Amino acid sequence: MTNPRMKSARREFLLLAVVAITFWPLPVRGNDTVRCRNGAVVCVSAPAADAGLKALESGGNAVDAAVATAFALAVTYPPAGNIGGGGYMLVVPDDAEGSAVFDFREVAPAAATRDMFVEKSGRAAHRRVGVPGTVRGLALAHGRFGKLSWKQLIEPAVALARDGFAVDAALAADLNETLADTPREDRAPGSQTPATAFAEFRRAFGKADGSKWRTGERLVQPELAAVLERIAEQGPDGFYQGETAELIAAEMQRGGGLITAKDLAAYQPVERVPLRGTFRGYEIMAVPPSSSGGTALVEALNILENFDLRAQGRWSPETLHLVIESMKRAFRDRAAFLGDPAVNEIPPRLLDKAYAKKLAATINPRRATPSLELAGDIRITTESEHTTHLSVIDKDRTAVSLTYTLESPWGSRVVVRGGGFLLNDEMNDFNWLPGVTNLEGRIGTPANDVAPGKRMLSSMCPTIVRKDGKNLLVTGSPGGRTIINTVLCVVLNVTEFGMPVREAVDAPRMHQDWLPETVRVEPALLEQQSAAIARLKEMGHRFAKPAVQGDAHSILIHAAQGEITAAADRRISGAARGY
Repeated sequence: MTNPRMKSARREFLLLAVVAITFWPLPVRGNDTVRCRNGAVVCVSAPAADAGLKALESGGNAVDAAVATAFALAVTYPPAGNIGGGGYMLVVPDDAEGSAVFDFREVAPAAATRDMFVEKSGRAAHRRVGVPGTVRGLALAHGRFGKLSWKQLIEPAVALARDGFAVDAALAADLNETLADTPREDRAPGSQTPATAFAEFRRAFGKADGSKWRTGERLVQPELAAVLERIAEQGPDGFYQGETAELIAAEMQRGGGLITAKDLAAYQPVERVPLRGTFRGYEIMAVPPSSSGGTALVEALNILENFDLRAQGRWSPETLHLVIESMKRAFRDRAAFLGDPAVNEIPPRLLDKAYAKKLAATINPRRATPSLELAGDIRITTESEHTTHLSVIDKDRTAVSLTYTLESPWGSRVVVRGGGFLLNDEMNDFNWLPGVTNLEGRIGTPANDVAPGKRMLSSMCPTIVRKDGKNLLVTGSPGGRTIINTVLCVVLNVTEFGMPVREAVDAPRMHQDWLPETVRVEPALLEQQSAAIARLKEMGHRFAKPAVQGDAHSILIHAAQGEITAAADRRISGAARGY
Protein backbone atom coordinates (compact mmCIF):
# COMPACT_ATOMS: atom_id res chain seq x y z
CA MET A 1 0.00 0.00 0.00
CA THR A 2 1.02 3.56 -0.53
CA ASN A 3 1.61 6.25 2.05
CA PRO A 4 -1.50 7.08 4.14
CA ARG A 5 -3.71 9.89 3.02
CA MET A 6 -3.68 12.84 5.36
CA LYS A 7 -7.29 12.09 6.12
CA SER A 8 -6.33 10.27 9.29
CA ALA A 9 -4.39 13.31 10.46
CA ARG A 10 -7.52 15.43 10.15
CA ARG A 11 -9.51 13.23 12.44
CA GLU A 12 -9.61 14.27 16.05
CA PHE A 13 -8.52 11.14 17.84
CA LEU A 14 -7.75 11.21 21.55
CA LEU A 15 -4.95 8.91 22.64
CA LEU A 16 -6.16 7.69 26.00
CA ALA A 17 -3.83 7.40 28.97
CA VAL A 18 -2.29 4.01 29.60
CA VAL A 19 -3.53 2.33 32.76
CA ALA A 20 -1.24 -0.26 34.29
CA ILE A 21 -3.31 -3.16 35.61
CA THR A 22 -1.56 -5.74 37.74
CA PHE A 23 -4.54 -7.93 38.57
CA TRP A 24 -7.81 -8.65 36.81
CA PRO A 25 -10.31 -11.14 38.12
CA LEU A 26 -11.65 -13.29 35.30
CA PRO A 27 -13.52 -12.77 33.11
CA VAL A 28 -12.97 -9.10 32.32
CA ARG A 29 -15.13 -7.78 29.48
CA GLY A 30 -14.73 -4.14 28.54
CA ASN A 31 -15.53 -2.87 25.08
CA ASP A 32 -11.89 -2.46 24.12
CA THR A 33 -10.12 -4.86 26.50
CA VAL A 34 -11.04 -8.44 27.38
CA ARG A 35 -9.33 -10.95 29.62
CA CYS A 36 -10.74 -14.47 29.34
CA ARG A 37 -9.81 -18.15 29.06
CA ASN A 38 -11.34 -19.75 25.97
CA GLY A 39 -11.08 -17.53 22.92
CA ALA A 40 -11.12 -13.93 21.74
CA VAL A 41 -11.67 -11.71 18.69
CA VAL A 42 -10.50 -8.13 18.39
CA CYS A 43 -11.10 -5.73 15.50
CA VAL A 44 -12.26 -2.20 14.66
CA SER A 45 -16.01 -2.90 14.74
CA ALA A 46 -18.14 -4.23 17.62
CA PRO A 47 -20.79 -5.96 15.43
CA ALA A 48 -18.04 -7.70 13.47
CA ALA A 49 -16.29 -8.82 16.66
CA ASP A 50 -19.65 -10.16 17.84
CA ALA A 51 -19.93 -12.22 14.65
CA GLY A 52 -16.49 -13.72 15.26
CA LEU A 53 -17.26 -14.47 18.91
CA LYS A 54 -20.49 -16.18 17.87
CA ALA A 55 -18.47 -18.50 15.62
CA LEU A 56 -16.15 -19.41 18.50
CA GLU A 57 -19.00 -20.00 20.92
CA SER A 58 -20.73 -22.21 18.31
CA GLY A 59 -17.77 -24.59 18.25
CA GLY A 60 -15.83 -22.94 15.46
CA ASN A 61 -12.10 -22.40 15.47
CA ALA A 62 -9.97 -19.30 14.92
CA VAL A 63 -10.24 -19.49 11.12
CA ASP A 64 -14.02 -19.76 11.31
CA ALA A 65 -14.10 -16.71 13.57
CA ALA A 66 -11.76 -14.77 11.29
CA VAL A 67 -13.90 -15.53 8.22
CA ALA A 68 -17.10 -14.51 10.01
CA THR A 69 -15.46 -11.31 11.30
CA ALA A 70 -14.02 -10.40 7.90
CA PHE A 71 -17.33 -10.76 6.08
CA ALA A 72 -19.07 -8.77 8.82
CA LEU A 73 -16.46 -6.02 8.52
CA ALA A 74 -17.33 -5.76 4.82
CA VAL A 75 -20.70 -4.51 6.06
CA THR A 76 -19.92 -2.63 9.27
CA TYR A 77 -16.57 -1.05 8.37
CA PRO A 78 -16.86 -0.14 4.66
CA PRO A 79 -13.79 2.16 4.63
CA ALA A 80 -11.62 -0.97 4.64
CA GLY A 81 -13.58 -4.14 5.41
CA ASN A 82 -14.35 -5.63 2.05
CA ILE A 83 -15.28 -8.26 -0.47
CA GLY A 84 -13.86 -6.09 -3.28
CA GLY A 85 -10.27 -5.93 -2.02
CA GLY A 86 -7.59 -8.34 -0.84
CA GLY A 87 -5.15 -9.20 1.89
CA TYR A 88 -3.37 -11.89 3.89
CA MET A 89 -4.32 -14.38 6.59
CA LEU A 90 -1.67 -16.00 8.82
CA VAL A 91 -2.81 -19.17 10.62
CA VAL A 92 -0.60 -20.70 13.33
CA PRO A 93 -1.75 -23.64 15.50
CA ASP A 94 -0.28 -23.59 19.00
CA ASP A 95 2.33 -26.21 18.07
CA ALA A 96 2.93 -24.41 14.74
CA GLU A 97 2.42 -27.66 12.81
CA GLY A 98 0.67 -27.01 9.51
CA SER A 99 0.92 -23.22 9.79
CA ALA A 100 -0.06 -21.37 6.62
CA VAL A 101 -0.30 -17.98 4.96
CA PHE A 102 -3.18 -17.31 2.60
CA ASP A 103 -2.16 -14.65 0.10
CA PHE A 104 -5.29 -13.18 -1.45
CA ARG A 105 -3.67 -10.00 -2.68
CA GLU A 106 -5.32 -8.45 -5.73
CA VAL A 107 -3.68 -8.85 -9.13
CA ALA A 108 -3.36 -6.60 -12.15
CA PRO A 109 -5.93 -7.25 -14.90
CA ALA A 110 -4.77 -8.88 -18.13
CA ALA A 111 -5.06 -5.54 -19.94
CA ALA A 112 -2.70 -3.74 -17.52
CA THR A 113 0.58 -2.36 -18.89
CA ARG A 114 3.85 -1.23 -17.30
CA ASP A 115 3.33 2.39 -18.33
CA MET A 116 -0.43 2.62 -17.83
CA PHE A 117 -0.12 5.35 -15.18
CA VAL A 118 2.46 7.48 -16.98
CA GLU A 119 -0.38 9.35 -18.64
CA LYS A 120 -2.80 10.90 -16.17
CA SER A 121 -5.71 9.49 -18.14
CA GLY A 122 -4.71 6.10 -16.79
CA ARG A 123 -5.30 7.18 -13.20
CA ALA A 124 -9.10 7.49 -13.21
CA ALA A 125 -10.89 5.57 -10.47
CA HIS A 126 -12.05 2.51 -12.41
CA ARG A 127 -8.59 1.94 -13.91
CA ARG A 128 -7.02 1.78 -10.45
CA VAL A 129 -9.02 -1.32 -9.46
CA GLY A 130 -7.16 -4.62 -9.12
CA VAL A 131 -8.86 -8.00 -9.45
CA PRO A 132 -10.31 -8.64 -5.96
CA GLY A 133 -9.02 -11.55 -3.89
CA THR A 134 -10.84 -11.45 -0.55
CA VAL A 135 -13.68 -13.90 -1.19
CA ARG A 136 -11.57 -16.65 -2.76
CA GLY A 137 -8.85 -16.11 -0.15
CA LEU A 138 -11.23 -16.52 2.78
CA ALA A 139 -12.75 -19.57 1.08
CA LEU A 140 -9.32 -21.17 0.63
CA ALA A 141 -8.49 -20.67 4.32
CA HIS A 142 -11.90 -22.03 5.35
CA GLY A 143 -11.49 -25.07 3.14
CA ARG A 144 -8.14 -25.85 4.73
CA PHE A 145 -8.98 -25.18 8.39
CA GLY A 146 -12.68 -24.39 8.92
CA LYS A 147 -15.04 -26.47 11.07
CA LEU A 148 -18.35 -24.63 10.72
CA SER A 149 -20.23 -24.41 7.43
CA TRP A 150 -19.36 -21.61 5.01
CA LYS A 151 -22.98 -20.44 4.96
CA GLN A 152 -23.15 -20.28 8.75
CA LEU A 153 -20.14 -17.96 8.85
CA ILE A 154 -21.58 -15.50 6.32
CA GLU A 155 -25.10 -15.37 7.77
CA PRO A 156 -24.24 -12.68 10.38
CA ALA A 157 -22.90 -10.42 7.61
CA VAL A 158 -26.03 -10.99 5.53
CA ALA A 159 -28.23 -10.02 8.48
CA LEU A 160 -26.16 -6.91 9.24
CA ALA A 161 -26.45 -5.74 5.63
CA ARG A 162 -30.15 -6.64 5.27
CA ASP A 163 -31.38 -5.33 8.64
CA GLY A 164 -28.79 -2.62 9.16
CA PHE A 165 -26.58 -1.83 12.11
CA ALA A 166 -26.10 1.18 14.36
CA VAL A 167 -23.35 3.46 13.09
CA ASP A 168 -20.83 4.32 15.79
CA ALA A 169 -19.30 7.76 16.28
CA ALA A 170 -16.12 7.02 14.32
CA LEU A 171 -17.96 5.64 11.29
CA ALA A 172 -20.52 8.46 11.32
CA ALA A 173 -17.72 11.03 11.24
CA ASP A 174 -15.92 9.12 8.50
CA LEU A 175 -19.07 8.83 6.39
CA ASN A 176 -19.80 12.55 6.70
CA GLU A 177 -16.24 13.58 5.90
CA THR A 178 -15.94 11.19 2.95
CA LEU A 179 -19.28 12.11 1.41
CA ALA A 180 -18.37 15.81 1.68
CA ASP A 181 -14.92 15.12 0.21
CA THR A 182 -15.99 12.87 -2.67
CA PRO A 183 -15.98 14.75 -6.01
CA ARG A 184 -19.06 14.61 -8.13
CA GLU A 185 -17.00 13.50 -11.10
CA ASP A 186 -13.74 11.72 -11.78
CA ARG A 187 -12.56 13.07 -15.08
CA ALA A 188 -8.79 13.23 -15.40
CA PRO A 189 -7.44 14.93 -18.56
CA GLY A 190 -8.28 12.72 -21.54
CA SER A 191 -10.24 10.26 -19.40
CA GLN A 192 -13.40 8.62 -20.67
CA THR A 193 -14.63 8.05 -17.11
CA PRO A 194 -18.20 9.32 -16.84
CA ALA A 195 -18.94 12.35 -14.70
CA THR A 196 -21.26 10.16 -12.61
CA ALA A 197 -18.43 7.84 -11.45
CA PHE A 198 -19.20 8.40 -7.77
CA ALA A 199 -22.97 8.73 -7.96
CA GLU A 200 -23.44 5.14 -6.81
CA PHE A 201 -21.13 5.77 -3.83
CA ARG A 202 -23.29 8.68 -2.78
CA ARG A 203 -26.46 6.63 -3.23
CA ALA A 204 -25.15 3.65 -1.26
CA PHE A 205 -23.66 5.57 1.67
CA GLY A 206 -25.42 8.93 1.68
CA LYS A 207 -28.73 9.56 3.43
CA ALA A 208 -31.79 10.01 1.24
CA ASP A 209 -32.51 13.47 2.66
CA GLY A 210 -28.89 14.58 2.31
CA SER A 211 -28.45 15.11 6.05
CA LYS A 212 -25.36 14.08 8.00
CA TRP A 213 -25.00 10.74 9.70
CA ARG A 214 -25.44 10.70 13.47
CA THR A 215 -24.23 8.13 15.98
CA GLY A 216 -26.78 5.35 16.43
CA GLU A 217 -28.51 5.73 13.08
CA ARG A 218 -28.82 2.53 11.04
CA LEU A 219 -26.99 1.88 7.80
CA VAL A 220 -28.94 -0.62 5.67
CA GLN A 221 -27.33 -2.17 2.55
CA PRO A 222 -29.87 -4.42 0.78
CA GLU A 223 -27.89 -4.86 -2.46
CA LEU A 224 -24.81 -5.92 -0.50
CA ALA A 225 -27.01 -8.35 1.44
CA ALA A 226 -28.07 -9.97 -1.85
CA VAL A 227 -24.43 -10.33 -2.97
CA LEU A 228 -23.47 -11.88 0.37
CA GLU A 229 -26.39 -14.30 0.12
CA ARG A 230 -25.11 -15.48 -3.27
CA ILE A 231 -21.65 -15.99 -1.79
CA ALA A 232 -23.14 -17.88 1.16
CA GLU A 233 -25.14 -20.18 -1.11
CA GLN A 234 -22.71 -20.64 -4.00
CA GLY A 235 -19.31 -20.25 -2.32
CA PRO A 236 -16.71 -18.02 -3.99
CA ASP A 237 -18.30 -18.70 -7.39
CA GLY A 238 -21.13 -16.50 -6.13
CA PHE A 239 -18.69 -13.60 -6.47
CA TYR A 240 -16.32 -14.55 -9.30
CA GLN A 241 -18.91 -15.96 -11.66
CA GLY A 242 -22.57 -15.44 -12.43
CA GLU A 243 -24.59 -12.37 -11.49
CA THR A 244 -22.07 -10.63 -9.23
CA ALA A 245 -19.21 -11.07 -11.71
CA GLU A 246 -21.45 -9.67 -14.44
CA LEU A 247 -22.19 -6.61 -12.28
CA ILE A 248 -18.46 -6.01 -11.72
CA ALA A 249 -17.62 -6.40 -15.41
CA ALA A 250 -20.44 -4.03 -16.36
CA GLU A 251 -19.19 -1.47 -13.82
CA MET A 252 -15.70 -1.71 -15.29
CA GLN A 253 -16.97 -1.22 -18.82
CA ARG A 254 -19.13 1.71 -17.73
CA GLY A 255 -16.21 3.50 -16.11
CA GLY A 256 -13.39 2.60 -18.48
CA GLY A 257 -11.84 0.05 -16.11
CA LEU A 258 -9.71 -2.91 -17.14
CA ILE A 259 -11.19 -5.90 -15.27
CA THR A 260 -13.18 -8.39 -17.34
CA ALA A 261 -15.29 -11.41 -16.45
CA LYS A 262 -12.35 -13.54 -17.59
CA ASP A 263 -10.04 -11.79 -15.10
CA LEU A 264 -12.49 -12.53 -12.29
CA ALA A 265 -12.91 -16.19 -13.21
CA ALA A 266 -9.15 -16.66 -13.44
CA TYR A 267 -8.28 -15.20 -10.02
CA GLN A 268 -6.70 -17.62 -7.54
CA PRO A 269 -5.29 -17.00 -4.03
CA VAL A 270 -2.02 -18.65 -3.02
CA GLU A 271 -1.25 -20.69 0.07
CA ARG A 272 2.31 -19.95 1.19
CA VAL A 273 4.69 -21.10 3.90
CA PRO A 274 4.93 -18.50 6.69
CA LEU A 275 8.08 -16.46 6.94
CA ARG A 276 10.01 -17.19 10.15
CA GLY A 277 12.58 -15.21 12.08
CA THR A 278 13.84 -14.93 15.63
CA PHE A 279 14.46 -12.09 18.06
CA ARG A 280 15.92 -12.52 21.57
CA GLY A 281 14.64 -16.10 21.78
CA TYR A 282 11.18 -15.26 20.43
CA GLU A 283 10.01 -16.76 17.14
CA ILE A 284 8.50 -14.30 14.67
CA MET A 285 5.99 -15.69 12.17
CA ALA A 286 4.80 -13.36 9.43
CA VAL A 287 3.82 -13.19 5.77
CA PRO A 288 6.31 -13.56 2.91
CA PRO A 289 6.18 -11.69 -0.41
CA SER A 290 3.97 -10.63 -2.21
CA SER A 291 3.84 -8.62 1.01
CA SER A 292 6.96 -6.81 2.11
CA GLY A 293 5.71 -6.74 5.69
CA GLY A 294 7.26 -9.89 7.13
CA THR A 295 10.61 -9.48 5.37
CA ALA A 296 11.07 -5.86 6.44
CA LEU A 297 9.91 -6.61 10.01
CA VAL A 298 12.36 -9.49 10.46
CA GLU A 299 15.21 -7.53 8.86
CA ALA A 300 14.63 -4.60 11.23
CA LEU A 301 14.48 -6.92 14.26
CA ASN A 302 17.68 -8.67 13.13
CA ILE A 303 19.44 -5.30 12.99
CA LEU A 304 18.16 -4.27 16.43
CA GLU A 305 19.24 -7.57 17.98
CA ASN A 306 22.80 -6.23 17.79
CA PHE A 307 22.03 -3.54 20.38
CA ASP A 308 21.01 -3.64 24.05
CA LEU A 309 17.86 -1.56 23.77
CA ARG A 310 16.46 -2.60 27.13
CA ALA A 311 19.48 -1.23 28.99
CA GLN A 312 19.05 2.14 27.28
CA GLY A 313 15.30 2.38 27.97
CA ARG A 314 12.27 2.34 25.68
CA TRP A 315 12.05 6.10 25.22
CA SER A 316 15.71 7.09 25.41
CA PRO A 317 17.07 9.02 22.41
CA GLU A 318 19.60 6.21 21.91
CA THR A 319 16.87 3.58 21.54
CA LEU A 320 14.69 5.77 19.32
CA HIS A 321 17.69 6.56 17.11
CA LEU A 322 18.54 2.88 16.65
CA VAL A 323 14.94 1.97 15.85
CA ILE A 324 14.71 4.76 13.27
CA GLU A 325 17.98 3.68 11.65
CA SER A 326 16.88 0.03 11.48
CA MET A 327 13.60 1.10 9.85
CA LYS A 328 15.53 3.15 7.31
CA ARG A 329 17.74 0.24 6.25
CA ALA A 330 14.93 -2.30 6.07
CA PHE A 331 12.83 0.04 3.93
CA ARG A 332 15.75 0.73 1.59
CA ASP A 333 15.99 -3.00 0.91
CA ARG A 334 12.20 -3.20 0.58
CA ALA A 335 12.35 -0.63 -2.22
CA ALA A 336 15.24 -2.35 -3.97
CA PHE A 337 14.21 -5.99 -3.92
CA LEU A 338 10.64 -6.81 -2.92
CA GLY A 339 7.76 -7.58 -5.24
CA ASP A 340 5.63 -10.48 -6.44
CA PRO A 341 7.78 -13.62 -5.94
CA ALA A 342 6.26 -15.17 -9.07
CA VAL A 343 8.26 -12.71 -11.18
CA ASN A 344 10.98 -11.47 -8.79
CA GLU A 345 13.89 -13.25 -7.15
CA ILE A 346 13.99 -12.20 -3.48
CA PRO A 347 17.54 -12.19 -2.05
CA PRO A 348 17.72 -14.67 0.89
CA ARG A 349 20.18 -12.40 2.70
CA LEU A 350 17.38 -10.02 3.65
CA LEU A 351 16.47 -12.47 6.44
CA ASP A 352 20.06 -13.36 7.33
CA LYS A 353 21.44 -12.30 10.71
CA ALA A 354 24.98 -11.95 9.39
CA TYR A 355 23.74 -9.48 6.78
CA ALA A 356 21.80 -7.61 9.47
CA LYS A 357 24.96 -7.42 11.59
CA LYS A 358 26.76 -5.72 8.69
CA LEU A 359 23.89 -3.24 8.38
CA ALA A 360 23.97 -2.61 12.13
CA ALA A 361 27.65 -1.77 11.87
CA THR A 362 26.82 1.06 9.46
CA ILE A 363 24.72 2.84 12.10
CA ASN A 364 26.51 5.79 13.68
CA PRO A 365 25.30 5.93 17.32
CA ARG A 366 25.59 9.73 17.37
CA ARG A 367 24.42 10.73 13.88
CA ALA A 368 21.43 10.12 11.63
CA THR A 369 22.40 8.42 8.37
CA PRO A 370 21.25 10.52 5.39
CA SER A 371 18.95 8.39 3.26
CA LEU A 372 20.91 9.11 0.09
CA GLU A 373 23.96 7.43 1.64
CA LEU A 374 21.98 4.17 1.58
CA ALA A 375 20.74 4.47 -2.00
CA GLY A 376 23.46 2.29 -3.50
CA ASP A 377 22.59 1.54 -7.13
CA ILE A 378 19.03 2.89 -6.84
CA ARG A 379 18.96 5.96 -9.08
CA ILE A 380 17.34 8.94 -7.33
CA THR A 381 15.55 11.31 -9.71
CA THR A 382 14.36 14.84 -9.12
CA GLU A 383 11.11 14.40 -10.27
CA SER A 384 -2.62 6.60 1.35
CA GLU A 385 -4.04 4.11 3.05
CA HIS A 386 -6.98 2.28 4.41
CA THR A 387 -6.72 -1.20 5.67
CA THR A 388 -8.06 -3.02 8.68
CA HIS A 389 -6.73 -5.78 10.90
CA LEU A 390 -8.24 -8.44 13.12
CA SER A 391 -6.72 -10.93 15.55
CA VAL A 392 -8.29 -14.18 16.79
CA ILE A 393 -7.37 -16.94 19.24
CA ASP A 394 -9.43 -20.05 19.95
CA LYS A 395 -9.67 -22.54 22.82
CA ASP A 396 -6.95 -24.72 21.25
CA ARG A 397 -4.74 -21.62 21.00
CA THR A 398 -4.71 -21.60 17.22
CA ALA A 399 -4.03 -17.99 16.28
CA VAL A 400 -5.14 -16.04 13.22
CA SER A 401 -3.76 -12.68 12.19
CA LEU A 402 -5.63 -11.21 9.22
CA THR A 403 -5.07 -7.91 7.45
CA TYR A 404 -7.04 -6.90 4.37
CA THR A 405 -7.68 -3.71 2.50
CA LEU A 406 -9.31 -1.59 -0.17
CA GLU A 407 -6.05 0.47 -0.33
CA SER A 408 -7.17 4.10 0.09
CA PRO A 409 -9.93 5.01 2.56
CA TRP A 410 -13.11 3.68 0.93
CA GLY A 411 -10.94 2.22 -1.86
CA SER A 412 -11.61 3.64 -5.31
CA ARG A 413 -14.98 4.99 -4.04
CA VAL A 414 -16.45 3.06 -6.95
CA VAL A 415 -19.50 1.13 -5.78
CA VAL A 416 -20.62 -1.65 -8.12
CA ARG A 417 -24.03 -0.65 -9.45
CA GLY A 418 -26.57 -3.24 -8.32
CA GLY A 419 -24.07 -4.83 -5.95
CA GLY A 420 -23.71 -2.21 -3.24
CA PHE A 421 -20.04 -2.96 -2.49
CA LEU A 422 -16.87 -0.95 -2.92
CA LEU A 423 -13.98 -1.82 -5.19
CA ASN A 424 -10.33 -1.37 -4.25
CA ASP A 425 -7.81 0.99 -5.81
CA GLU A 426 -4.88 -1.38 -5.28
CA MET A 427 -3.26 -0.63 -8.63
CA ASN A 428 -1.96 2.40 -6.72
CA ASP A 429 0.49 0.06 -5.03
CA PHE A 430 2.41 -0.61 -8.21
CA ASN A 431 5.08 1.84 -9.29
CA TRP A 432 3.23 4.49 -11.27
CA LEU A 433 6.32 5.94 -12.92
CA PRO A 434 8.83 3.17 -13.75
CA GLY A 435 12.39 4.24 -13.03
CA VAL A 436 11.38 7.27 -10.98
CA THR A 437 12.53 7.08 -7.34
CA ASN A 438 12.61 10.48 -5.68
CA LEU A 439 13.25 12.19 -2.37
CA GLU A 440 9.53 12.61 -1.72
CA GLY A 441 9.07 8.85 -1.36
CA ARG A 442 7.99 7.76 -4.85
CA ILE A 443 9.53 4.36 -5.66
CA GLY A 444 10.15 3.28 -9.25
CA THR A 445 12.36 0.21 -8.91
CA PRO A 446 11.71 -2.69 -11.35
CA ALA A 447 10.56 -5.23 -8.72
CA ASN A 448 7.15 -3.56 -8.43
CA ASP A 449 6.42 -2.42 -11.97
CA VAL A 450 2.93 -3.15 -13.34
CA ALA A 451 2.49 -6.41 -15.28
CA PRO A 452 -0.63 -8.41 -16.20
CA GLY A 453 -1.59 -10.94 -13.52
CA LYS A 454 1.08 -9.65 -11.14
CA ARG A 455 0.47 -9.07 -7.43
CA MET A 456 1.28 -5.52 -6.39
CA LEU A 457 3.68 -5.11 -3.45
CA SER A 458 2.01 -4.76 -0.07
CA SER A 459 3.13 -3.56 3.36
CA MET A 460 0.54 -5.65 5.22
CA CYS A 461 2.16 -7.42 8.13
CA PRO A 462 -0.07 -9.85 10.05
CA THR A 463 2.27 -11.28 12.66
CA ILE A 464 2.29 -13.96 15.37
CA VAL A 465 5.08 -14.06 17.97
CA ARG A 466 5.85 -17.35 19.72
CA LYS A 467 7.78 -18.20 22.87
CA ASP A 468 8.80 -21.60 24.23
CA GLY A 469 6.98 -23.40 21.44
CA LYS A 470 3.63 -21.68 21.97
CA ASN A 471 1.77 -18.72 20.51
CA LEU A 472 2.30 -15.55 22.54
CA LEU A 473 1.24 -12.43 20.58
CA VAL A 474 -1.15 -11.92 17.67
CA THR A 475 -0.89 -8.50 16.05
CA GLY A 476 -0.98 -6.46 12.86
CA SER A 477 -2.22 -3.07 11.69
CA PRO A 478 -3.46 -0.91 8.82
CA GLY A 479 -1.51 2.14 7.72
CA GLY A 480 0.13 1.87 4.29
CA ARG A 481 3.90 1.75 4.59
CA THR A 482 3.54 2.59 8.29
CA ILE A 483 2.07 -0.89 8.90
CA ILE A 484 5.47 -2.53 9.19
CA ASN A 485 6.76 -0.02 11.71
CA THR A 486 3.55 -0.08 13.75
CA VAL A 487 3.96 -3.84 14.10
CA LEU A 488 7.66 -3.39 14.87
CA CYS A 489 6.77 -0.99 17.70
CA VAL A 490 4.17 -3.36 19.19
CA VAL A 491 6.49 -6.38 18.95
CA LEU A 492 9.36 -4.48 20.59
CA ASN A 493 7.06 -3.21 23.33
CA VAL A 494 6.09 -6.77 24.27
CA THR A 495 9.31 -8.70 23.66
CA GLU A 496 12.11 -6.25 24.43
CA PHE A 497 10.41 -4.07 27.01
CA GLY A 498 7.95 -6.46 28.64
CA MET A 499 4.86 -4.28 28.31
CA PRO A 500 1.37 -5.74 28.93
CA VAL A 501 -0.57 -5.86 25.66
CA ARG A 502 -2.86 -2.97 26.62
CA GLU A 503 0.17 -0.75 27.24
CA ALA A 504 1.99 -2.07 24.17
CA VAL A 505 -0.94 -1.12 21.92
CA ASP A 506 -1.52 2.27 23.54
CA ALA A 507 2.17 3.31 23.49
CA PRO A 508 3.06 6.05 20.95
CA ARG A 509 4.57 5.01 17.62
CA MET A 510 6.91 6.33 14.97
CA HIS A 511 7.75 5.64 11.34
CA GLN A 512 10.64 6.09 8.93
CA ASP A 513 10.61 4.49 5.48
CA TRP A 514 13.97 5.53 3.92
CA LEU A 515 12.41 8.05 1.55
CA PRO A 516 11.28 10.64 2.34
CA GLU A 517 14.01 11.50 4.83
CA THR A 518 11.66 12.59 7.59
CA VAL A 519 10.58 10.66 10.68
CA ARG A 520 6.88 10.58 11.49
CA VAL A 521 5.86 10.38 15.15
CA GLU A 522 2.55 10.39 16.96
CA PRO A 523 1.57 13.53 18.91
CA ALA A 524 1.82 11.65 22.22
CA LEU A 525 5.47 10.85 21.58
CA LEU A 526 6.27 14.52 20.98
CA GLU A 527 4.43 15.49 24.13
CA GLN A 528 5.77 12.77 26.41
CA GLN A 529 9.36 12.58 25.17
CA SER A 530 10.17 16.14 24.14
CA ALA A 531 13.75 15.97 25.47
CA ALA A 532 14.46 12.79 23.50
CA ILE A 533 13.01 14.33 20.34
CA ALA A 534 15.18 17.41 20.81
CA ARG A 535 18.26 15.19 21.09
CA LEU A 536 17.26 13.28 17.93
CA LYS A 537 17.02 16.58 16.06
CA GLU A 538 20.55 17.41 17.22
CA MET A 539 21.67 14.07 15.76
CA GLY A 540 20.30 15.08 12.36
CA HIS A 541 16.84 13.49 12.32
CA ARG A 542 14.13 15.57 10.68
CA PHE A 543 10.51 15.22 11.68
CA ALA A 544 7.32 15.36 9.62
CA LYS A 545 4.04 16.72 10.90
CA PRO A 546 2.87 14.42 13.71
CA ALA A 547 0.06 12.02 12.86
CA VAL A 548 -1.81 9.15 14.46
CA GLN A 549 -0.38 5.83 13.24
CA GLY A 550 -2.00 2.44 12.83
CA ASP A 551 -4.82 0.48 14.45
CA ALA A 552 -3.12 -2.54 16.00
CA HIS A 553 -5.79 -4.83 17.47
CA SER A 554 -3.74 -7.41 19.39
CA ILE A 555 -4.00 -10.48 21.61
CA LEU A 556 -1.53 -11.71 24.23
CA ILE A 557 -1.71 -15.33 25.39
CA HIS A 558 -0.66 -16.02 28.99
CA ALA A 559 0.10 -19.72 28.58
CA ALA A 560 1.13 -20.40 32.18
CA GLN A 561 -2.11 -18.95 33.53
CA GLY A 562 -4.33 -20.34 30.76
CA GLU A 563 -5.56 -16.82 30.03
CA ILE A 564 -5.92 -14.42 27.09
CA THR A 565 -5.86 -10.63 26.97
CA ALA A 566 -7.33 -8.99 23.86
CA ALA A 567 -6.74 -5.26 23.41
CA ALA A 568 -8.51 -3.22 20.74
CA ASP A 569 -6.60 -0.21 19.53
CA ARG A 570 -8.31 3.00 20.67
CA ARG A 571 -7.01 5.21 17.88
CA ILE A 572 -10.09 4.84 15.65
CA SER A 573 -12.66 2.58 17.25
CA GLY A 574 -12.47 -1.01 18.32
CA ALA A 575 -13.97 -3.91 20.16
CA ALA A 576 -12.57 -6.91 21.98
CA ARG A 577 -14.75 -9.93 22.57
CA GLY A 578 -13.98 -13.12 24.47
CA TYR A 579 -15.46 -15.94 26.47
